[in-house]
Amino acid sequence: MSTLSLRLPHSLHRHLREVAVREGVSMNQLISSAVGEKLSALMTAEHLEERAGRGNRRAYEAVLRKVSSAPPEAGDELPRKSSLPRTRGRRPTRARPRR
Repeated sequence: MSTLSLRLPHSLHRHLREVAVREGVSMNQLISSAVGEKLSALMTAEHLEERAGRGNRRAYEAVLRKVSSAPPEAGDELPRKSSLPRTRGRRPTRARPRR
């Protein structure tokens, strides 16, 4: 373990104390958990970006051509267009394929 001196705004410190009490943990445990969760999220995003960079559109499409046309299993259906959420006057954007 290592020690870290941390400066927090009073309001953040107060909220931290309230949440720690409500959760029944120490402020140190809560901070440690929050930092761990944030690092995990950042590392996951980095991993996915790196993995996406190795993607190959032609190989992806070749795999898709091998799959037979079968209806999706119950619960895997795409939503109907009328039930998609509206975006403020703009059409939803699609991810552009990487080349």
